[in-house]
Amino acid sequence: MSAAPRDPDYGNGPAGEPLTPPVPLAALLADRELGLRHLAGPAAAGVHGVHASEMPDPSPYLLGGELLLTAGAGPAEDPDGYAARLAGAGAAALGFGVAPVHEEVPAALAEACARHGLPLLEVPPRTPFSAVARAVGRLTAEARTRELRRTTEAQQALAAAAARPDPVPAVLARLAASLGGAVALWPGGRTAGPDLPAPAREALSALLARVGREGGPATATDRAGGHHLAAYALAGRAALGTATPARTPGDHTVASVAAVLLTLLTAERSAGAEAAALTRLLLDGDPAAALTAGPWYAVHARGTGDPQALAAALGTVLLDPHEGGVRLLTDREPGAQPGWRLGVSAPAAPDALAAADAQAGRALQRAEAARAPLARHADAGFAGLVGEAEARAHAEALLGPLAPALRETLRAWLAHHGSWDRTAAGLGVHRNTVRQRVARCAVLLGRGLDDPDVRMELWFALRRTEA
Repeated sequence: MSAAPRDPDYGNGPAGEPLTPPVPLAALLADRELGLRHLAGPAAAGVHGVHASEMPDPSPYLLGGELLLTAGAGPAEDPDGYAARLAGAGAAALGFGVAPVHEEVPAALAEACARHGLPLLEVPPRTPFSAVARAVGRLTAEARTRELRRTTEAQQALAAAAARPDPVPAVLARLAASLGGAVALWPGGRTAGPDLPAPAREALSALLARVGREGGPATATDRAGGHHLAAYALAGRAALGTATPARTPGDHTVASVAAVLLTLLTAERSAGAEAAALTRLLLDGDPAAALTAGPWYAVHARGTGDPQALAAALGTVLLDPHEGGVRLLTDREPGAQPGWRLGVSAPAAPDALAAADAQAGRALQRAEAARAPLARHADAGFAGLVGEAEARAHAEALLGPLAPALRETLRAWLAHHGSWDRTAAGLGVHRNTVRQRVARCAVLLGRGLDDPDVRMELWFALRRTEA
């Protein structure tokens, strides 16, 4: 089964990495040193990477957006099926090296690429495939630098707009100019940018209502009327919508920053409960009297994304970016976020935020140990006060001297509250065997097993190693 194709205008970068603009096919064709020649299929495409293969079906190994290079062995027997599989996998283009297998590109392959809408390029004998890959890498780096510069400038412009006397329309106008499209604030109908065609306008309204309702998603996207649409939930069931003819990798970051600013500017709580909570934290460390009843969730996060965008996605402005991660406080139940690994506390009242913060920290440790995008606090009692990885490491170190048979006997003896007869019956051995094994455990561990503290510690350790 082939991988899902990329969005041709946006790209699907790995989780945690900033998405990079694709390299236009025209830029490769314009490179005289490469000497590539367009033979069939569309002349325009976005290239996200280069892959070389002589397999008859390389589609299972493609993520989408690749310029696939071949010397001709792969498509030799079934040109039409080969082109169809590549197009279905979302390949950006096919580059055919005319040496050493073929002296020219087979006509049947050119016809197949034209039928399936797959751009076909001729790679001359003097051009190594590695030279094409290096050119794509260089152009990708240049595009990423340009996009990062554009995103940074847009963020600075939005911050300046938020400081103007009439900040909300100023931010909307600046966002529309930065994205090259239209934006809308819901409810209220405030807009900026060019008028949208009816299909795009109606679809954007539906998106805004979807993210603005209680329990709705934090973000949503769609396409309609030749526009890329996106909606971002703000505080108080408000929402920000964007509609752009084209979509670039930095657009989401720019719009997320605008969403955070608009949340601060429009939410009733931004100048009330949350501002009071921050003030109390600074002055006397008592946010409980200022926050609403909640429930509240403490979140610890690590990732490579924008903390402000993460806060917007989680519906909060209460965040604490610091070296090595981010701490947040939100009254929405958090979900997994692309590019981030989250640890989420149990729902907490305002006067229990310190415990919730500790829970979130331990949950993040579990998420990182399991390489999961999100872990929630679920443990109860004393066992939940120690992180899983730390507890397991301690248990293995403590019980390391004991062979499996000794561990099994010790666990059964502790479970039967030190009863020799019941332990022997449970294990199916003689009671003297139990005595000898337990005595051996005491010697190897260097602990007195009559001590209730020692028994408790060993019991927890045995339970951890079983888990």
